Amino acid sequence: MATVRSAALAVVRLREAGPEVLLGHMGGPLWTRRERSWSIPKGLYGDDEDPASAARRELAEETGYVWPQDRVLTDLGDFRVTSGKVARVYLGVERDPVPWAEADFVSNTFELEWPPRSGRVQSYPEIDRVEFCRFDRARDVLVAGQVPVVDAIEAALRG
Repeated sequence: MATVRSAALAVVRLREAGPEVLLGHMGGPLWTRRERSWSIPKGLYGDDEDPASAARRELAEETGYVWPQDRVLTDLGDFRVTSGKVARVYLGVERDPVPWAEADFVSNTFELEWPPRSGRVQSYPEIDRVEFCRFDRARDVLVAGQVPVVDAIEAALRG
């Protein structure tokens, strides 16, 4: 089975009370009642696309947050986020106040037949809401495969 590659941009804002990472709650009916249903905004990229550019693109598509091309990103490396998917994760650090807020949130959509085999195709947002989370909360709500990213973010901020 071929490995699926995605790129993510973990936006962290530095606040007096401590750093917070931007997470998105995955949209659609499959994630409604799951406890660990939050994700760092990410998406697939092709062989002909630079992963850092893909991470910027996915952040904008899924949240409306545009990370400028001239702003520094730190490459945190590759993380196996599911059994068949590896994500290249970049870190972008913002000082508070961040020039974007949860109220500015907008997401692209996908279509899904729901309920299954009903013949009814509905449109859902890829991410239905966003939140800047303290790292301890992020560890509790992130899909399990992304929890190690929080450790890498903390190490990068210390280093």
